[in-house]
Amino acid sequence: MATWDGLRIRVVQWERGNKVPLLCLPGLVRTAGDFAGVAARHGTGRLVVALDYVGRGGSARARSVARYAPPAMLRDVMDVCAALHLERVVVLGTSFGGLLAMALGAARPGLLAGVVLNDIGPELGHEGAGHVRWYVGDDPALPDLAASVAHLQRVLPDLSLHGDAAWREFALLTYAPGADGRWHPRWDIRIARLMRTKPPDLWPLFGALAHVPVLLVHGGRSRLLLAETVARMRAARPDMAVATVPESGHAPTLAEPEAVAALEAFLQ
Repeated sequence: MATWDGLRIRVVQWERGNKVPLLCLPGLVRTAGDFAGVAARHGTGRLVVALDYVGRGGSARARSVARYAPPAMLRDVMDVCAALHLERVVVLGTSFGGLLAMALGAARPGLLAGVVLNDIGPELGHEGAGHVRWYVGDDPALPDLAASVAHLQRVLPDLSLHGDAAWREFALLTYAPGADGRWHPRWDIRIARLMRTKPPDLWPLFGALAHVPVLLVHGGRSRLLLAETVARMRAARPDMAVATVPESGHAPTLAEPEAVAALEAFLQ
C-alpha cells in the first residue's frame, strides 16, 4: 500500500477470523518476517497483520532521514489500521514497536484492546541503547550468507536462537545481497542518525496504556530493558503480566516456551 506521502509500504496479513486482530510492530530495523512464527502459533481464528516500516525490508526508502522519525512511523501505523479497517486490535510491539504501541495509547486509545511489550519499557539501558545505535548504523558488507550468520552470532550473542537453521533464517531476515554481491542490511543505515539525541521522558507514554491489559515479555539478559526498569513498570502497573525469558537478551524471538505460553494466555 502507499503511505500518506506516496511511499510504498509492505504489509503482511495472515489468517482471518472473528477474534480481535493482532497487529505486530517490529523492532527499529526489523520487518514483518519476524512475526511469521507468531502468526502460525497464535493466529488461528484471528487476523494477524505486520508491516515493514518505511526504510526497512520491502518498503520504500525515503530521501530525507527525517522521514524515519517516530511521529512519521506512528502515522504510517495508524494509516495501515485505517486502510485495513482495523477498529480495535491487540498490539504486539518488539522494542521500537513497543514504543509505538505506547504512542498509540496516547494518540488512538480506542484502537487498543491490549498491548504486548516485547523487551521494551519507558527507560532504555545506556549500554544496550549504544549497542543498538552502532548496530543500526553499521553496514558490514559481508561476502555471503555464512559470513552473515557468523557476524550476527558475534554481535548478537544473547539471541535465543538454537541451531544452524534458526540462525540462517534470522540472517536472511537481516541481510540481503546487493548489486555488488555483498550482503547488506535490509534497512537504511541512516536511521542511526536519529538516535544521536537523548530520548524524551517515555513514562507518560507508558501511562497512556493504563486503560488496557498489558503483557511484558522480558529478556533476562537484556541490556536494553533492565531489571530495575521492569520493577518500576510493575510498581506502576501491578496488574501487568510479566514473562521473563531467562536465557534471552534483546529481544526474545517469542518462540521461547515462556513467551509462547504467556502470549497465548494473554490473547485468550
